[in-house]
This record gives sequence, structure tokens and C-alpha cells, in this order.
Amino acid sequence: MLERFLKQTQFESLEDFNNNFEIKAPANFNFGYDVVDAWAAEQPDKKAMCWVNDKGECHEYTFADMKEMTDRTASFFQQLGIGKGDAVMLMLKRHVEFWYSIVALHKLGATVIPATHMLMAKDLVYRNTSANVKMIVVADDADIKHQVEESLEKSPSVKVLVNTGAYEDERWHSFDKGLAEALAFVRPAEVNKNDDVMIIYFTSGSAGDPKMVAHNFLYPLGHIVTAAYWHNLHENSLHLTVADTGWGKAVWGKLYGQWLVGACVFVYDHEKFNAAEMLSVIEKYHVTSFCAPPTVYRFLIREDLSKYDMSALEYCTTAGEPFNPSVSDAWFEATGIRVKEGFGQTETTLTLANFPWMEQKPGSMGFPNPEYNIDLINAQGESVAVGEYGELVVRIDNEKPIGLFEEYYHNGLLTERVFSNGLYHTGDMAWKDEDGYYWFVGRTDDVIKSSGYRISPFEVESALISHPAVVECAITGVPDEVRGQLVKATVILAKEYKDADKAALTKEIQEHVKSVSAPYKYPRIIEFVEELPKTISGKIRRVEIRENDHKSMK
Repeated sequence: MLERFLKQTQFESLEDFNNNFEIKAPANFNFGYDVVDAWAAEQPDKKAMCWVNDKGECHEYTFADMKEMTDRTASFFQQLGIGKGDAVMLMLKRHVEFWYSIVALHKLGATVIPATHMLMAKDLVYRNTSANVKMIVVADDADIKHQVEESLEKSPSVKVLVNTGAYEDERWHSFDKGLAEALAFVRPAEVNKNDDVMIIYFTSGSAGDPKMVAHNFLYPLGHIVTAAYWHNLHENSLHLTVADTGWGKAVWGKLYGQWLVGACVFVYDHEKFNAAEMLSVIEKYHVTSFCAPPTVYRFLIREDLSKYDMSALEYCTTAGEPFNPSVSDAWFEATGIRVKEGFGQTETTLTLANFPWMEQKPGSMGFPNPEYNIDLINAQGESVAVGEYGELVVRIDNEKPIGLFEEYYHNGLLTERVFSNGLYHTGDMAWKDEDGYYWFVGRTDDVIKSSGYRISPFEVESALISHPAVVECAITGVPDEVRGQLVKATVILAKEYKDADKAALTKEIQEHVKSVSAPYKYPRIIEFVEELPKTISGKIRRVEIRENDHKSMK
């Protein structure tokens, strides 16, 4: 399959990869027809998905199954009036209907809007009106349906509602019934052009309203690097990415690149994360490739990993937030596998990563994806020297890489702001060492300036998390008349430390940070909390911590 879309598929070194990786994008590429249906035609019995849930159910699907079910779903949606360019929101958790629906909508040339099932009515109104949503497809869940119904009065664009299962009334169509009664699917005469909007993600909105990130129909091809050369998948891989289908990470790890490679997607459909249960699932089903955010690894290493047989695991990866070296070391000691870090945004595909041909430096984002011309610049737009902090940018003056988003949908001003002077501005700070490895610092607004030093929140967080008392933490700057800013740590304690003397523990943690990092970086203020403020996608809202500190100082 890959040879259809790549100039060269096998690489002997990082230099070979950088020099010869090239995507061959066909005209009017459509993931549904050109990948899913192509596998079904050539290898109909090839496994596409192994789906299990937390109730012990297990179902396997071949590519022939996926073609049949996505065709049925496309026909059903056509009967409901959905066609090219229509916006459809999917709130389907990790249910198999998500895969049926997203591929079916690609086949129709519609615009897909994946969304978390945790959205409230007000969140839905904002999304429905911003993206002109025509249809919403949800899991058969009373709470989800209630929130959708509450949003309808202020969502005039929404015309059709579908829920999985057999339930039907004057508002809701049954997904099960629709598939059972679907007519034979006929491919539309005109489906899409490459630059049509295929998928829109609402970013998590760590500050302000979420933005609409619009990707075109070539976006799946951008994830070849994600699956083939970061996840390091092959046709016999069974790959598990821990992500709800409402987040962008789901299509990074549960769909596009994996099926382009021909790997089997493993889906663990669960309501609440439990580290022991996750490890049991990996063991029972012989998962070969695992990708999860650092938070998940932090909980997994607190289990007795010696109790689980994870010998089938070949490769492990992480992204979504910086990965603390101490967690990487603990996982390596227990499994013998070094977790390969990667970096990207909702607006991009995998941008930097630790690839198979390179020696890894734990904590580093690695090297650029050869699709992306990466640079680090200062406030004047000049490239910074080795070891200096700079904003991570993508140079697009010669060519825009496949996988970089088209625009912030219906927001020309914001689009112009991030695409300027031949650059895409990520808003993230990093530095590069003498060997060319990139290291994450933080968002541009998160970098702390204290006594003339620029301090990376991530570096201090990594030092903190290596102390056994710290489960999770956030580093922010607090205004100070003398130093400009003080480093503050907001900390969630491990359960065995919750009753410890806080004054003594504060001093112990401060001394620990001084011993494992530059002493000037230690947190002069430590606040112990039960939880950290987070976005709906689970990212820490450091801006909220700063705002609360500012209010308390007035």
C-alpha cells in the first residue's frame, strides 16, 4: 500500500530518511476509497480492527467488513440528506460506529467534526453554530442525548440526529435500523478535491474559545510518518493508542496511518481509565505497539509491572505533552523498551520525533519529520543559536507540507497571524542541542523570566516528577518585584504522602529539584492541591493557575 504514496518506503538511516522521504499525493485522494476499499479488494480477510471493551466483549473486523459497514453507513447518511461539504459531528466514544461513520463521511465528501462525549449544551451550541453543523451522531447514552437536545433551540443549522442502537422517536434516527435498511451504496459522481475541508477539530481552548482547525483530504497521508516511522508499525502489528475518538490523537493512532501501513488497530472501549486493567488488556491480547500520553505512563509505572507479561510489545511511543525522563527510565527498566517521544499539534501531523535510526536522548522531542522544514526563531524573526530558546516554526515559503492544516475555519485574522512571512508559528518554545536534537520548553506564554534567567516549565516539572511524592504538577511564574517572577509549583501528591508534614515536604522537594537541575530553577513557592485545572481534553491550564494567583495578590 505505502508504495502507492511514497517515492521510497524503506530507509537505512536518518540521513536516507531525510533525503529521500517523499509523499506522492494522487489527485482527489480519498482515504475511504483509496485505502479502506483498496485493502478490501486486495486482501479482504486482512484484520483491520480488534475491538474489546471493559465488559469482556471482543469483536474482530476485516477490511472487507469495514468496506461493507462504511458503505452501509454512507448509504444511510445519504438517505438522511448528507452529502458533499455537509458538516457532521461525531460523539461516539470508542464505539465501532465511529470508524463506520468517519470513513463513510469521507466517502461522501462531507466534513467530519469529531467531538468528545463530555461536551455540555453550551459547548455544543458554540460548535454547531461556528461550523454550521447539519447532523450529529452520538453514542446511545441518555446524558449525551440530553445535552444535544438542550443545544437545539440555539443551533438552527442542526437538522438530523442519530444515535447508535435501536432507539427512535420524532427527533432521533436509529443507527442500527438505518444500517439494516440501507440501500446499496453508489459512489457520488463528485466526492472531493484534495484541498476540500475533510475534518475540523475544535482545539482544547487553553485560553479563549476553541479554534476550528480545518484539514484537507490529504491529511491522512501526512500520518504515514506517524505510523510507519514513529510507531514503527508493519502489517502484522496490533497497535493500541490510548485516546478517545473526540480528540485529534485518535486519528493519529487509531485510523489513518495505521491502515495505510496495513496494521490492525486495537481499540479498548472503556469508560474510566484504570492502570491495572489497561496492563491486563495489553497482556491478554498481545498488543505489539502502544502509544499513550505521558500521564498514562505515569500511572502505569506505579503498578507492579512484573505481574504482567508484556513480551509481545515491540514498540512504545508517547505524545500530547512533554515526557519526563524519570518516567521514561522507569518504563525502560520494567519492560526493556525505551518510549519514543514525538511532538505535534492539532494543526499538524507528527512534527518532530525519535525515529528508529537514531540514538535516543530521553526527554528530547528528537528530529524533524522530513515533511516539515523546522526552525527556531527569536522575537525578531531570526534563527537562534544552538542552546538558545526560540519559537518553533515551520518554514512554508517554498512548500506547505502535507498534514499542515489549511486554516482556522471562518477566522481569517487568526489564520493570518499564525501564517506570516513564510512561516507557520506554533506558539511553542524549544531549543536545539549541538547534536541537532530538539527539546521542548513550553508555550511562549508559559516561559518564566526570573532574575534574568529564562526558565522552562517542563524542565522544572521533570525534576519535580522524579520525586516519589509528586504524581502530577504544573510550573508557573508568580510576579515578584525583585526577581520579576518566582517559580511556583502546583502539586498533586501521591496518596502515601498526603498526610506528610507539608513544610518539611516542601523543603525536601525544593532540595530535590536543586539536586537534579540548575539550582536557580527550584520552585520558591509550592502549593499542594487535590487536582489541577485542565481543559476538556485533559491539558493543564497553567493560564488559570496564573489568573487565580493574580486575583489572590490583589
